[in-house]
Amino acid sequence: MKIELLAPAGDLYKAKIALMYGADAVYVGGKKFSLRARASNFDLNDILELVNFAHERGKKVYITLNIIPHENDLDDLDEYIIYLDNIGVDAVIASSMYIISRVVRLAKNMKAHLSTQKSLTNSRAIKYYKSKGITRIVLARECTMDEIKNLSNNSSLELEVFIHGGMCASFSGHCVLSNHMTNRDANRGGCAHSCRWNYSLVKNGEKLEQTFNIASKDLMAAPFIEGLIKTNVASLKIEGRLKSAYYLACVIKGYRMLIDRIYSNKDVDEEFLEKVINQIKLGENRITSIGFFNGLTSVSEQLYDNRSEIPTQEYIAFVLDYDKANKRALVEQRNYFKIGDNIAIMTPSDEFNSKVNQMIDFETNEVIDVAPHPLQKIWIDLEKEVKYGDMIRITK
Repeated sequence: MKIELLAPAGDLYKAKIALMYGADAVYVGGKKFSLRARASNFDLNDILELVNFAHERGKKVYITLNIIPHENDLDDLDEYIIYLDNIGVDAVIASSMYIISRVVRLAKNMKAHLSTQKSLTNSRAIKYYKSKGITRIVLARECTMDEIKNLSNNSSLELEVFIHGGMCASFSGHCVLSNHMTNRDANRGGCAHSCRWNYSLVKNGEKLEQTFNIASKDLMAAPFIEGLIKTNVASLKIEGRLKSAYYLACVIKGYRMLIDRIYSNKDVDEEFLEKVINQIKLGENRITSIGFFNGLTSVSEQLYDNRSEIPTQEYIAFVLDYDKANKRALVEQRNYFKIGDNIAIMTPSDEFNSKVNQMIDFETNEVIDVAPHPLQKIWIDLEKEVKYGDMIRITK
């Protein structure tokens, strides 16, 4: 069976974009029981709409129930599990064995996946969790390629591996810096990412000039995808439920290109891998590393430095519709652009170049020279047909 590409989403719009751009499945959080409280998250109607959207395309939806629950966090849990199962959610991702036990007992079709928060790194633990009704293990981010291969050879459960996105300065999910510094519980959805703050070293009451932080670099595992496929893991997971739709589209499309290339039995040479990485970088604005795939690495490879990673603002518009008769696209502005700009239109399967030659404000029907207003709807001339969900960026 072909390996699954699993993507995150913080709201319904992003989830649909993730599926359109090549994800085989998405994982999302509801309004309760989820670890990303700052994501927009999904109400019950959103989840139902997403499940229908995904299943119509032969894709899957996983719901995160991955908080470490305190006493009053469990109200209405059973009713929520039953609802998710009834509407066809494919699986939940959880770390609390109580929550998992309720899923196993109450769900008729919905499966239980064990969250990376359990930090599983050995096959004996996997066998134990199998006995509790779990069908998939999300491995610790700290596993090496050799360890992943060994675990796959010694496990009858599906294994899921993180390949892209934020890492944790602590063993995944076990940090309490946020709790201590901001009274926001990282294990109940409130992480303030305290590891990314700038800190000062103080000696004898005097602050040293150089500031530092303790966050790890983001993970980017494109060079390891072929090896991971050969280990027979079930799923490759992208992190980032707080990321933008453009980020998701760029990253997912890059990994989709790579996975499909490998399954087509074509060589993944340096030139093609560079193309994939450049595609992924279109959405990235933070420095990355290879994590622990090669084992323990140097501090410079892992530790995030104090460089400020600033978005490029290349992403300028989201395509809403296309007028075939007049050969023009209706777009929604994301960043400033103007007449004469060279642009690239990114679709889930292709990319082509064009130029902004004419713009008409959708609301006033006036010809305009610039698009300065956030979310402004504009007609732009475009010879080649585009579709809802295509994205436009500035090129040189």
